Amino acid sequence: MAIVGYFEGTDPLLLSKLAAEGVETIPVANLSDGHGKYVSYLHKGEVDVVIGPLHKVIPSEQERSAMFSLVLEQLFSAARVNGIPMILSVPTTHVEKAKKILGNHANVYVVAPEDLESQVRKYL
Repeated sequence: MAIVGYFEGTDPLLLSKLAAEGVETIPVANLSDGHGKYVSYLHKGEVDVVIGPLHKVIPSEQERSAMFSLVLEQLFSAARVNGIPMILSVPTTHVEKAKKILGNHANVYVVAPEDLESQVRKYL
């Protein structure tokens, strides 16, 4: 069975569609929201893909000013170390800006909302 980890704020209709098709969905958390299992603690095989809105991985102003790149590395460590794809959505007009802010991280992808489902299905 395929498993999708999702950050709070992920499109509920997409998650419901996946659930109706037999895909399991489990919540994952960023550094401060406590929505589910902390995303950096995911292990290989625990989820097939992690999805969510871009803002869930942008550190708070306090964290950003101190160690922006270190915080991102920590959030993206499961993607990098365990090969878990992380797909973040942002409006089409802001995809390139988001990529520039995040930088290049292994297995982390930024897509427009209309492309999210097709990107997720690549990993199920």
